Amino acid sequence: MGNIIEVSGLKKSYGNVRAVKGIDFSVDRGTLFAFLGPNGAGKSTTIDMLCTLLAPDSGKVVIDGSVLGKDDDIRRTIGVVFQDHVLDPLLTVRENLLTRARFYNITGSRAKEAANAAAEAAGAAEFADRRYGKLSGGQRRRADIARALVNTPKVLFLDEPTTGLDPKTKGDVWRTIMGLQRKTGMTVFLTTHYMEEAAAADYITIIDNGEIAVQGTPYELEERYSTDTMRLKPKDRESLISFFKSNGIKYNEKNGILSLNIEDSLSAIPMLNSIAAIIEGFEVVHGTMEDVFIQVTGKETENYA
Repeated sequence: MGNIIEVSGLKKSYGNVRAVKGIDFSVDRGTLFAFLGPNGAGKSTTIDMLCTLLAPDSGKVVIDGSVLGKDDDIRRTIGVVFQDHVLDPLLTVRENLLTRARFYNITGSRAKEAANAAAEAAGAAEFADRRYGKLSGGQRRRADIARALVNTPKVLFLDEPTTGLDPKTKGDVWRTIMGLQRKTGMTVFLTTHYMEEAAAADYITIIDNGEIAVQGTPYELEERYSTDTMRLKPKDRESLISFFKSNGIKYNEKNGILSLNIEDSLSAIPMLNSIAAIIEGFEVVHGTMEDVFIQVTGKETENYA
């Protein structure tokens, strides 16, 4: 498959503030890659450099064989969906897309074909002739995605694509994104503060304090940095607590439910066999990407953007 993005020794400072401290990572072609980090970690600075919006102090970035700062092809290779809406609210979606096409010297019938194809791919065709400013939040976001697809990019950067959207609209946007990736084989470079979205990625890199903190698949990171929890509803509370204490098992109790950390689901079986007569029920809750994020950065995801 090979790497479509390769980053090595990338640095950026603002005066005495070292925002990015010589980071290295790569992105496999055709994958969904999540790039996470708390406020001030250097995430936004890194993305701005990859998207050619900010010049690095040093280091090397190669996107689909083109070198950042040397080759103009990078901007033709990428599409960007910014967190903030950037289309003209007074123009229709189609007019916005045709304007965008001209940035890539796509004109005439080719521009119309590109605009139509982008709107169709992003699920925006049905409202393509409505003014952008009159659209709902979900429709605007699909129009934003269409804008990023006009030049048929090989890498689609999504910067907080579902922030502020209701759950249903968020789901609709994600179905659009995943459908696009399956159909085109496009590489998707995602930043998000919704850990359930990050958990769907093929690979995750977390940056903290300007440095790469951890990298791996969601499964690898959850195995390494999170723990499973078993919750028990007691039939005989006193006997269950006595069992825990006699076996040196740490537990928490809330609203009549006792919970404890376990290595994995299989490790809980011997314990469950021992306490089956004194519990009414149980559930095992697997570790999450939110647990990973907190463990790695020491910060709650509510502080992440």
